[in-house]
Amino acid sequence: MQNNFENLAGLKLLLSVDRIGPSRILKLMARFGNTETLFNSTFKDIASTDSINTGLAESIINSFSKLDQVKQKLESELKELNRLNSRIITFWDDEYPENLKKIYFPPIILYIKGELLKIDKNCISIVGTRKPSDYGKIQASRFSEQLASKGLTIVSGMARGIDSIAHHSALRKGGRTIAVIGSGINVIYPPENKKLFEEISENGAIISEFELSTKPDAPNFPRRNRIISGLSPGTLIIETKLIGGAMQTASHALDQNREVFAVPGNIDSKHSAGTNALIQKGEAKLVTNVDDILVELNLGLENSGQLKEKQKYVNLNMFEQSVLTTLSNNPKHIDDVADESGITAPECLVYLLNLELKGMVRQLPGKNFVLS
Repeated sequence: MQNNFENLAGLKLLLSVDRIGPSRILKLMARFGNTETLFNSTFKDIASTDSINTGLAESIINSFSKLDQVKQKLESELKELNRLNSRIITFWDDEYPENLKKIYFPPIILYIKGELLKIDKNCISIVGTRKPSDYGKIQASRFSEQLASKGLTIVSGMARGIDSIAHHSALRKGGRTIAVIGSGINVIYPPENKKLFEEISENGAIISEFELSTKPDAPNFPRRNRIISGLSPGTLIIETKLIGGAMQTASHALDQNREVFAVPGNIDSKHSAGTNALIQKGEAKLVTNVDDILVELNLGLENSGQLKEKQKYVNLNMFEQSVLTTLSNNPKHIDDVADESGITAPECLVYLLNLELKGMVRQLPGKNFVLS
């Protein structure tokens, strides 16, 4: 879909309609191609779109009267973005991060200050408590510096504590870093991070899905957190309580079928209760060094001299080999594995579990399997 002023205004108008979110907008654009065609369509055509009932179709049509008002506001916003050396991108732009396109409810519009590069696909999100212990500060700095030195882009939320340390550490190593914020891109929060904000925009990007001048209100941060996890194939949690933003980010990552890693902490510290619980429940992989992350994500292997040697396909019977050849890095349900390998599902499960014990296959929620 061509990203021009008319389409951008149309997308903003749709986002303002109650109960019309990213999922429904994507379906509308898949059906009509662009907002101009949608706005010139009949009630019947709109109501026949998947997940759009007559009530929603009526709300969409009623919103058309506000289009001129939206355009006026957008014109002012684009002028201000230009002054700020920032811009808007949409889901359909080449610059839009590929990893983010694959999550549930991807943001349709993103405000960007800085530059997004193709190499940012190889990234890791690092989040944690706003009040870290000395141990947490050391680990955040250590992991961020070492991952950045391997060429990975560090993603975080520019909050106080672990987030800020992760950004600072990546920059200190000359690496790239991306901050996802829960306010308008012209609202720096916390205010003491003004210098960090500028450094990140010069060596990575600041990202927000919120309109200019949006304040950093509490409801914004859960939405922000799904983007932090969505940008990355994996999220590393360093020190967090049982309840907090880092745990929300971990939950989003699990829902998005992304990897979650956690640094174990002091069992007597409330700031490690969250990370230890994630490990205990098997929702996060315990990590003690960056190689644990790189091997799991299959990233940066050529740059590390201490990585574990990847296990080779040895000592497999013909059925295990048959099952293994159907798998890839994309999750596949056991029923599909069984169909493709010509083995019954119960037998297939046995072979998959054997392969899992050999470290060659990983099981994901919902009886989905991927190569390790």
